[in-house]
Amino acid sequence: MYLEAPTYQPTASSPSVFLAGGITNCPDWQQTAAAALADFTVFNPRRRHFPIDDPGQTPVQIAWEYHHLALADLTLFWFPACDPSRTTQPITMYELGAAAANPARRIVVGTDPGYPRTADVHTQLHHARPDLTVHTTLHDTLTAAHHTLARL
Repeated sequence: MYLEAPTYQPTASSPSVFLAGGITNCPDWQQTAAAALADFTVFNPRRRHFPIDDPGQTPVQIAWEYHHLALADLTLFWFPACDPSRTTQPITMYELGAAAANPARRIVVGTDPGYPRTADVHTQLHHARPDLTVHTTLHDTLTAAHHTLARL
C-alpha cells in the first residue's frame, strides 16, 4: 500500500515505513524509495502538489506526519545532497533526533556525502545509537530498510 500526504488510512495491511527526509529544495528521492519498498506499506509525506501559498496546509501536513511517524513500524531517514544556501533539512534533523532518542524506535538512516550536515548525523548517531550504521547511498539505505521490514 502507498499512502501520500494528506491521505489517511485507518490501518496498515503490511509492515510500514515512513519516508523521512528532505523535501523542500531537495530531489524527489521518495518516488525511488516508494518503488523499492512497494512490498510494504509506504507513508510518503511528499505531496505531488503541495499548495505552498496556502498557510492552512502547514498544520495539516505536520499533523499527518506526526500521525504516520507514530504509526510506522520503521522510519527511513534519507538526507539527500542539497544546496546549503537553500536548505539543510532542519525538520528531518529534528525528526531524527526524536526517533534516535527512543531506543524502541526502529530507524534506518542514510546520508548522501553531498549533504552539508553529514558529519553531524554521524556524530549524533554515534552517541545516541552507536550500533546503528549510517549508510552513504540511497540504495544501501533502501536495502537495509527492506531487510528490516521483511523481518517484521
